[in-house]
Amino acid sequence: MRNLRLDLCYEGTRYRGWQRLPGAENTIQAKLEAALSRILEEPIEVSGSGRTDAGTHAMRQVANFHCNSTMPAQQILEQLRRYLPEDIGIYSCRDVSERFHARLNAKTKTYRYRVWNSQNPCVFQRKFVYIDPRELDMEKMRSAAKLYLGQHDFSAFCANKRMKKSTVRYIQSFEIQRDDNEVVFIVTGNGFLHHMVRIMVGTLLEVGRGERQVDSVSALFGALRADAGELIPACGLCLMEVNY
Repeated sequence: MRNLRLDLCYEGTRYRGWQRLPGAENTIQAKLEAALSRILEEPIEVSGSGRTDAGTHAMRQVANFHCNSTMPAQQILEQLRRYLPEDIGIYSCRDVSERFHARLNAKTKTYRYRVWNSQNPCVFQRKFVYIDPRELDMEKMRSAAKLYLGQHDFSAFCANKRMKKSTVRYIQSFEIQRDDNEVVFIVTGNGFLHHMVRIMVGTLLEVGRGERQVDSVSALFGALRADAGELIPACGLCLMEVNY
C-alpha cells in the first residue's frame, strides 16, 4: 500500500475546521477525503498535521493518506486541483515512506495571528484579521510574550474542559511585529492545545491594553482556563508552517 503526502493551503472562513465531523461535509478533511475517494475509486482517510479551528486558515498544512491505486502522484495532484473548491489549494502530492505520518512526525508548528489595530476601516482584509482599535503597548506585550517561552503547563490556555492528555507544551519562539495598522503575532512550538494560540494572543492583548500586568502571565501556567485571557476570533489565525 502506498503512502502519499499532501502539502496544501486553505481559506477556512466557510469551514467548520479541519477535522471531519459526523453528518458535516464542510470540513477540510471531509472535502479532501471525498475528492480523493472519487479520484482513486477507493475509500480514503486523510491524516493532517493538526486540527485547525473553525474559521482558521492555513498557508501550509501537511497531510498524508494511504491507497492501493497506482495512479501517479502528479496525476492525483492534477485531479485534486480539478475537483476541490477554490478555497482549498494543493501545492504538492508525492509518495513518501510508509512510516511518515503528518501528525506524529511533526516536530514544530508555526502559527500567525493578525490584529487590525486602527480606527481606520478594514474592508478587504476583514476575513483574515481580528479588528481591535484600542491602543496597545507593544513593549509590554513583547515582555509578556517572552514568559511563554520554554516548557510549561498551558492548561489555562486550553478550551477543552475534558482534556485528559498532558497540557505541557514547549514554545520555541514568540514574536510580535507591527506593520502600520496591523499587529502580527508569530508563535512556534512543538504542539498546541485546543484554542491555545487564540487564548495566548487574547491574554497578550489584555496586557497591551493595560487590563493585565505583564508578570501575571507567569502565574497562568498550570492554572484554570478562567484565569487566562479571552478567546479571540479564529479569523485572524493561520497555520504557517509544519516542520519535520
